[in-house]
Amino acid sequence: MEKYSIQEVVEQAVQTERLGYDFYTRMSGKFGEDAKLKKLFETLAAKELQHEMKFSELKKTVPDNIVDETGEASAFLRAVAESEFFLGKNKSLVSLEHLNAGADAVRFAIGFERETLLYYYGLKDVLGEDAILNEIINEEKSHIRWLAEMRQSL
Repeated sequence: MEKYSIQEVVEQAVQTERLGYDFYTRMSGKFGEDAKLKKLFETLAAKELQHEMKFSELKKTVPDNIVDETGEASAFLRAVAESEFFLGKNKSLVSLEHLNAGADAVRFAIGFERETLLYYYGLKDVLGEDAILNEIINEEKSHIRWLAEMRQSL
């Protein structure tokens, strides 16, 4: 089983936030005619950028010589990161072609946020308690709440 450094695992979190930013920016453009959806997706995109910066700072504090010895945690995290919500079959952000209605976009975004949360809980298993990670987890939970409220209004 391949072993990854903790630095690599945190870098995956940085990349996940970058994907989230790209995803929400594209959603904002695709559903720009709906002011509520546009604002929601723009807000989520801005939060993803903030998280990317926080993970970049966190990465600077993690020693680069620590390795996930069993490889189990990093293999799990890599599997989540390569799911359909992140990288999918073609190793790029998923296509938005199948999201033609606001309700579909919000439902997909909730799935994206759930996968993100799953990844961060796995990261927490690797890193242990960390104030930055806990803050991001709480913000990701709020994203799901915002999206669920939007879904109810559609």
